[in-house]
Amino acid sequence: MYTNLRYLLLITLFFCFVNQEAFSQVEQNKDGAQDDITSIDSLRVLDPADPALSVRDTAKTDSIAVSQEYLEDNIIHKSKDYLSNDFINQRATLYDEAELYYQDIELKAGKIIIDYKNSLAIATGIYDTAGVYIQRPEFKQGNQASTQDSLIYNFQNKKALIYNSRTEQQGMVITGDISKKENDSTFYINRARFTTSQKENPDYYVQTNNIKIVPDSKIVGGMSNLVIADVPTPLVLPFFYSPLTSGRASGFIIPTWGQNNNQGYFLQNGGYYFAVNDYFDLAILGDIYTNGSWGLRAESNYNLRYKFTGNFSFRYENLINSQKGFPDYSKSNNFFIRWSHSQSATSNPTSRFSASVNFGSSSFFQESINESSSPYYLTNTFASSVSYYKKFVGTPFNMNASMTHTQNTNTERIDMNLPSLVLNMDRIYPFAPKVGSKKNSLQNIGVTYNMNAQNRVSTTDEEFGTAKMFDEAQTGIRHDISMSTNAKALKYVSLAPTIVYRDVWYFKTIDKYWDDSINEVVTDTVSGFDSFREYSAGISASTTVYGMVNFKKGKIQALRHVMRPSISYSYRPDFSNYYDEYQASIDPDDIREYTRFENGLYGAPSQGLSSAIGMSLNNTLEAKVASKDPDDDEPRKIKILNNLNLSTSYNIAADSLHWSPLRMTAGTQILKNKLNLNLNASFDPYALNANGTRISKYNINNGGSLLRFTNANFTANYSLSSKDIGKDAKGGKSGQSGTDVDGGGSMFGESITNRNQQINTDKEKVKKTTLYKTEMPWDVKLRYSLTYNNAQAQNDITANSVQLSGNLEFSPKWRVGVSSGYDFENSGITYTQLRFERDLDSWRFSFNWVPFGDRATYYFFIGIKSGPLSDLKYDQRKVPDRALF
Repeated sequence: MYTNLRYLLLITLFFCFVNQEAFSQVEQNKDGAQDDITSIDSLRVLDPADPALSVRDTAKTDSIAVSQEYLEDNIIHKSKDYLSNDFINQRATLYDEAELYYQDIELKAGKIIIDYKNSLAIATGIYDTAGVYIQRPEFKQGNQASTQDSLIYNFQNKKALIYNSRTEQQGMVITGDISKKENDSTFYINRARFTTSQKENPDYYVQTNNIKIVPDSKIVGGMSNLVIADVPTPLVLPFFYSPLTSGRASGFIIPTWGQNNNQGYFLQNGGYYFAVNDYFDLAILGDIYTNGSWGLRAESNYNLRYKFTGNFSFRYENLINSQKGFPDYSKSNNFFIRWSHSQSATSNPTSRFSASVNFGSSSFFQESINESSSPYYLTNTFASSVSYYKKFVGTPFNMNASMTHTQNTNTERIDMNLPSLVLNMDRIYPFAPKVGSKKNSLQNIGVTYNMNAQNRVSTTDEEFGTAKMFDEAQTGIRHDISMSTNAKALKYVSLAPTIVYRDVWYFKTIDKYWDDSINEVVTDTVSGFDSFREYSAGISASTTVYGMVNFKKGKIQALRHVMRPSISYSYRPDFSNYYDEYQASIDPDDIREYTRFENGLYGAPSQGLSSAIGMSLNNTLEAKVASKDPDDDEPRKIKILNNLNLSTSYNIAADSLHWSPLRMTAGTQILKNKLNLNLNASFDPYALNANGTRISKYNINNGGSLLRFTNANFTANYSLSSKDIGKDAKGGKSGQSGTDVDGGGSMFGESITNRNQQINTDKEKVKKTTLYKTEMPWDVKLRYSLTYNNAQAQNDITANSVQLSGNLEFSPKWRVGVSSGYDFENSGITYTQLRFERDLDSWRFSFNWVPFGDRATYYFFIGIKSGPLSDLKYDQRKVPDRALF
């Protein structure tokens, strides 16, 4: 036992001596250590098979606590295969999936050598049994990471020498032959290549002999050359500079150039982008033309998480056509504002603010030469709304304050509510029991209240913003109180009686009188509060009738017909007491009636007794069809008629023309619900006189049919894609890639410049290329519209056109599309657009073309998809020359 203890003591003293000797040498080397690692600059890729770097041990993991005088922190390391300590040469070697952790440094490699004597860490990969170089070193410090063939790191001065490195900075991949890491904020790379392509062999790169990288700040380099597919291009820059910032960054936006016959040469969409903060940004863009025209655009996006999000844009154009002195010279100023704001549903459950604004000059989209939005160009009405909703907790009341706007670009008519206030009271049941359910009609009586206050302004583009616009504003407040209940009659009939009371307040009325001095009727506006009241009552009865026909043979097993007839009666007294008389001409006996409220916002009081009966009938028709699958006993339900609705009314109190026109609506879906058919029609029981005016004589008694066909509108919409046919229809695979080829946008195409002006993402989305074999994804949309008008016996088809929109994907990265149509009434082709798009992995190519018409234009674009180098692009646009059409 004594001998064993003696041997143990000798072994312990030996290890203490060796470690003390090693640390003594490190201390002696500390003061004389070089301040750089240039003594090993001749190293390239360190060979892991070098016997000088080979060690053998069975240790797996270890943690070395180093004296505070030697290093500032502990070195923690481990490996999968073995770990060996060479006390003679003061080295530790880790092999196979080696890892080293020191302060904020993480180093992973196939092989790591820790040189305590020189304060170095040497990392290389290893060769597998097939001779492939694997487990390349991965170096990470803070948020900076890189992969390389080999590296040497100095623990004292925190410098590193890296060979064949690959690192990523804010979406930009940077590779280099030799890199020097001066500190945690500066890198120098010789023969650097940087790209946004994530491929091992990138599609393109910019090659620079020497660059300096300051992480999260900038890249600065000398002479640079763009290389595409490993082929140098003539594009050479004397220097290279690229900012590196996390998130969005401010910077210049490169303009698009071109020319047209009216404005000459131009630069469009150039400006500056301001990354104000994490919640708000702003882009200021401008256009300039050689004939003096110019444009300005401001665009902003904002987003506060869990609160709200929105965007805003303002566009102004000062356009000059031709030159002064020429007969076709003209000048116009147009603007347009868009604002969208939405509030998160979780921010405040009792109040909500939202905005959707589309307002500007009526001729903006027709005259603009830098706006190619097809849906906006083909739309003749715009609407806006800014509203605030508030629910008063603990009460049945809620409030909605809003400002609205509607605009017709054809008539240049603008209607605005500035502002509008609506106060609603939810239905209350004053006779309901305090506990339990409502059991009779009295307890089911419900009362509602609604207050609507508006200040309406109607004007035109020419008068917008002038004093006249506000002088003709209409202001009023309407109060509606309704009381209703429901009951059952004859077991299957539902009865719903209703009483409505209305009180209307105005602050402007009129006064009409005959002025003998000028011999005409004078209409004065009288300011001051005035009001009128009216009330009405009614009752409706409705039920549902089901019909079923079963078939014993054939695929159709049953037909189901559902009818919902309804009849109602309404009564409204005569409120002629609000009407006065005036002399309408020089004849004293030419007396007519008017009401001082006739120009009011909510209309005038009802004149004449109204006692009307309303009738309607709604129909649906369904069929049960046997399944095509013999193993499936469950029949399929098919709708033959989605709806067939008929409605009319009869006014008992009217002196003539008691019946209103019969209105019919019908709709169905056929061809596996791909074809939607809709029909709206109107039929009049009364005849017309020679002037085309309705007379109190039935059309059948005037030599015509029972009902006179007055107008109709028919639409058919058909949508089909490759996913809907073949094996996909049975739930199987059709050999397609599953790529969605639906071009989005509208039936009439999409904006020519919209896709190319989108903010690019930092990460490229590369589609996987597969062979399509005999099938290629496609989609088609068809729409047919027909409008017929015969209200005054004109027998006229006012609209008759067909539109087509389709996309075809030749491959996952090649797509073409077309939108066009034909107007049969005017015998011409409608708005047409051709689209070509090619995904080039790192690049994207697109060509959009409107070949003819007053919007004839094209836009060509090819550029890098990723954001850091998105200014490497070429785009060319031809703006419309409207004077040629």
